Amino acid sequence: MSSTIFIQTPFQFKSLNKSLNTHFVPSFKLPVSLSFKPRTAAFSKRVHIRAGLIEPDGGKLVDLHVSEPERELKKREAASLPKVKLTPIDVQWVHVLSEGWASPLTGFMRESEFLQTLHFNSLRLDGGSFVNMSVPIILAIDDLQKASIGESDRVALLDSDDKLIAILTDIEIYKHPKEERIARTWGTTAPGLPYVEETITNAGNWLIGGDLEVIAPIKYNDGLDRFRLSPVELRKEFERRNADAVFAFQLRNPVHNGHALLMTDTHRRLLEMGYKNPVLLLHPLGGYTKADDVPLSWRMKQHEKVLEDGVLDPETTVVSIFPSPMHYAGPTEVQWHAKARINAGANFYIVGRDPAGMGHPVEKRDLYDADHGKKVLSMAPGLERLNILPFRVAAYDKTQGKMAFFDPSRAQDFLFISGTKMRTLAKNKENPPPGFMCPGGWEVLVEYYASLTPSDNDRIPQPVAA
Repeated sequence: MSSTIFIQTPFQFKSLNKSLNTHFVPSFKLPVSLSFKPRTAAFSKRVHIRAGLIEPDGGKLVDLHVSEPERELKKREAASLPKVKLTPIDVQWVHVLSEGWASPLTGFMRESEFLQTLHFNSLRLDGGSFVNMSVPIILAIDDLQKASIGESDRVALLDSDDKLIAILTDIEIYKHPKEERIARTWGTTAPGLPYVEETITNAGNWLIGGDLEVIAPIKYNDGLDRFRLSPVELRKEFERRNADAVFAFQLRNPVHNGHALLMTDTHRRLLEMGYKNPVLLLHPLGGYTKADDVPLSWRMKQHEKVLEDGVLDPETTVVSIFPSPMHYAGPTEVQWHAKARINAGANFYIVGRDPAGMGHPVEKRDLYDADHGKKVLSMAPGLERLNILPFRVAAYDKTQGKMAFFDPSRAQDFLFISGTKMRTLAKNKENPPPGFMCPGGWEVLVEYYASLTPSDNDRIPQPVAA
């Protein structure tokens, strides 16, 4: 028995590369009963070893920066355009788009792209192929801003200090379906979702999409810009190191020795598969994070100590900051995290328990099933080229006095130290068991919590473009 599926996409995706226009696709037949085989690598013989870095989505990284000779001209043009003020998180998204992390997108999403992202977690390209896109990258405006734009097809985008950040061209304004967006992205409309409260609840009722012309590279002048390598810069670094495999590890927490064990074991197993020079991309998230996460500046200090103390090998590790804001949208968001690393050159992606997840904002339970993230990644449309490496569970082995892979046959010998427990120890200036985290990294964590005042626990400083 079969079912005929007719697919029509009569839109032009103008925020994609101009050559990537949508088209009508002839009908085709699929069996009603479909089965999907997860494509987790599991270090199997099916993983093909190829020279060179993985191609970016769409075949080419987009670069949305205005060339230096054109900047003054663009600034003069912007002076006469309607103005839209950006929030710090909006600027972070401009940063993401401008460097090609979301390739082949060339700007804030128009309605066709927004709907595809919400409902399909992917975008259709010319020729009928798909790229993954699970998180809407959109810009909200209110009624007054919409009225001020009028019939203009371009707007100037300014930061909170009225500095020109970009020009948005060939614009499209459409309604902002907040409830639908929240329900589709997070799987719940429960109150208390951090990103929702920060960016959506009080946002405007309209969305504006278009192509970006970014006046100059986004800089934060916080002492960390040297770590903010673009996909182009990362690819050049991997090529300089003659990497024949790149495995990415995203984190928004301090690195403990369980993380390090996983990363070093992955390196070892890639060598056993036949790769000659696998390189780790240690890629902490650098955009918006919720109030109780350790701030980026302190996390970077801690990561540097991990390298200094020899827990990870600097010769085979690239530490860089991923500029994206954090949604805490679980299996939906982890697809975005993986897709962006393809554009940076990674062909392996390490995924752990409950990636991009959080506790339920109302009930005393996790918001997402802990295993759904890795399962979704193994089946997600547009991520077929990426090898997914599921976490092996690591815990503190009391018999060895160090972090080790959990052995269920002697479960009584292992101690699981949760993030909550780790934070409590650091706040109380107590040491964890020897071998849980390198001493230098633990000292940074203790220093961070000692620096807090009661009011600091309500909100952490966020990266703000200078």
